[in-house]
Amino acid sequence: MANQNSAGSDLTIGIDVGGTKVLGGVVDATGKVLQTSRRDTPRQGGDALLAVIADIAKELMAVHSVSAVGVSAAGFVSSDRKTMLATPNIADWNGVNLDDELVKLIGLPIVIENDANAAAWGEAKFGAGRAHNHMVLLTIGTGIGCGIVVDGELHRGAFGTAAEVGHFRVVPEGHLCGCGSRGCFEQYASGNALLRHAREAINASPDLARNLLSRGDGTVAGLTGTAITDAARDGDPVALAAFNTTAQWLGAGIASLAVILDPACVILGGGVIDAGEILLAPTREAMERYMPFSGKHPSPEIFAAHLGNEAGLVGVADLARL
Repeated sequence: MANQNSAGSDLTIGIDVGGTKVLGGVVDATGKVLQTSRRDTPRQGGDALLAVIADIAKELMAVHSVSAVGVSAAGFVSSDRKTMLATPNIADWNGVNLDDELVKLIGLPIVIENDANAAAWGEAKFGAGRAHNHMVLLTIGTGIGCGIVVDGELHRGAFGTAAEVGHFRVVPEGHLCGCGSRGCFEQYASGNALLRHAREAINASPDLARNLLSRGDGTVAGLTGTAITDAARDGDPVALAAFNTTAQWLGAGIASLAVILDPACVILGGGVIDAGEILLAPTREAMERYMPFSGKHPSPEIFAAHLGNEAGLVGVADLARL
């Protein structure tokens, strides 16, 4: 059995907590994942979830000598990376000092980080952004997550809650968001927004929608993002229209971010990016069209993330090493 408390080891564990699964992995200093372990996320959250995290860590520690553990999850994390201030999807974790609780269970130094920040750091160090000191990661899924790297450092803000880009307002009194506000960016440029844009396109052109609907259960309610992506790849006009609408909002939002942050690149991750250039090409076009003083200053490159579902795990493992 490996020494479980090797302070000199360059191996760390990253554990990414999602709404349905908890994925842990041992990561070396080059960002290579040596071993993974997965559990279902307990619905009751709280102590049950802490026990699952500890169980994954101990399983991996039994095989590898590691120096620290990083844990990433959606929500607001305190500036000292110890306390989950608020989380939208995990029960009984608001205001919990996860560092104290997990050190008791695991016996190693613990670092807590927001999941999008962790993924951004993973892409910055080992993925699509590794050649750039100034970058933004947008994860386009059910909502929009964001992580920002400035001068080669993760930007977390004064209170640890920076980069919640999905919740800046783009439409006054627009669609109601789960955060309680209206008109948030993620209501127009996320995976859920893609579904809504597709349904609106179907209602506008029902005769053209037969092919798209046939890829599901035949109903608008049964439409999935995967079906829209597959149909768009086959040239379906309704699916392509939905992606184009999503890309217009996404490109406009990136243009606003660009004049504030001036990143060298914007990396897009999450499930929607499976569509590749179907989403990326119109997003680039929209960014240039909506960019203030377009053509008079450099614009960021836009490309797809490289690390996929392991970005958060790899990123938070490296942050635990720092």
